[in-house]
Amino acid sequence: MLKGYKTEILPTKQQALKIRQTIGTCRYLYNLYLASNFEVYETLGSGFFVTAFTFDKYVNHVVKKEFPWIDDCGAKARKQALCNAEKAFKNYMQGKTNRPRFKKKRQQKVKAYFPKNAKGDWTIWRHKLQVPTIGIVKLKEKGYLPTKAKVRSGTISYKAGRYYVSVLVEVSDNKFEQPHGEGIGIDLGVKELAVMSDGTIKPNINKTSRVKQLNKKLRREQRRLSRKYEMKKKRGEKTATYSANIEKQVVKIQRLYQTLTNIRVDYENKIIAAIMKRKPSYIVLEDLNVRGMMKNRHLSRAIAAQRLFYFRTKLTTKAKQRGIEVRIVDRFYPSSKKCSSCERIKSDLKLKDRIYRCECGLELDRDLNAAINLRNATKYEIA
Repeated sequence: MLKGYKTEILPTKQQALKIRQTIGTCRYLYNLYLASNFEVYETLGSGFFVTAFTFDKYVNHVVKKEFPWIDDCGAKARKQALCNAEKAFKNYMQGKTNRPRFKKKRQQKVKAYFPKNAKGDWTIWRHKLQVPTIGIVKLKEKGYLPTKAKVRSGTISYKAGRYYVSVLVEVSDNKFEQPHGEGIGIDLGVKELAVMSDGTIKPNINKTSRVKQLNKKLRREQRRLSRKYEMKKKRGEKTATYSANIEKQVVKIQRLYQTLTNIRVDYENKIIAAIMKRKPSYIVLEDLNVRGMMKNRHLSRAIAAQRLFYFRTKLTTKAKQRGIEVRIVDRFYPSSKKCSSCERIKSDLKLKDRIYRCECGLELDRDLNAAINLRNATKYEIA
């Protein structure tokens, strides 16, 4: 079984420079491939495009003569970046995805691929690992990566001033105990992140004082960055170019975003781990129209901060590993308007009505009522 691990590394200054150069070269070639194919696509039509193999030859024979710094990046890392661009362009041509976007330098979403060239490459110790062409790099978290596992491949990424390594290793299949508990219906929302059919409530982490303080600090730092740009314009510069102080301020903002993301991801992992410990026989979720919900400008920020799609994806993955069935109920199923006792539909239920009151005498929290209805749903699809 293949399993991915991601952890932070502590490279030296020379190693960090090599990583940044590799990532920058891969980003440049990715964008160059897309630009060339967009030009071919607009000129000749949808039936023509340049493959990654052909474009790699063009880079080796033509582009490297004009930009010799491309040779500082490994050949296989460059080829992997072109293969990723080719895959994105093919998906666009087949109508599977939208038009691929160019990679921006400041967002650094490109990962550097380091293949296993020698026998000792990607050797893992408790506190360090051997990265091809980079050398031995220290690990920030000791003992997390499996030392005796066989590494298939690895990538290094840069984000918010920090470096991360992702490795794909071969591990033995984990044998989990067969699920034997009762099924669980989970109602995801904005007021509370998750309300379960057994009455368990997982509150919204974004309402805590820690997250509110970080959001307040983030707004201040963004205003400072905006003022730095405005001051450069007042001094007579036509365009607000980057400077050392602006670069420092950008990293500050990126680190705040990273801290907020880490808090939310950690909270999601803890909730999912608690659900998996119960070993439910099945889990029922509603197929929420998150894209449609985001169109509400009053709730779009709160909905985005909840990371509902990531929660569902991660929960589904963990459940499949343990043999737990995940059921997806149609988004038009009246889980909130339906009485969980007599199954009467209350069509005049409004969003402000937080307590569900039925003619049969049932008084229940509307989210808990929805979670119970999801658990008892008979029409669903298997995720």
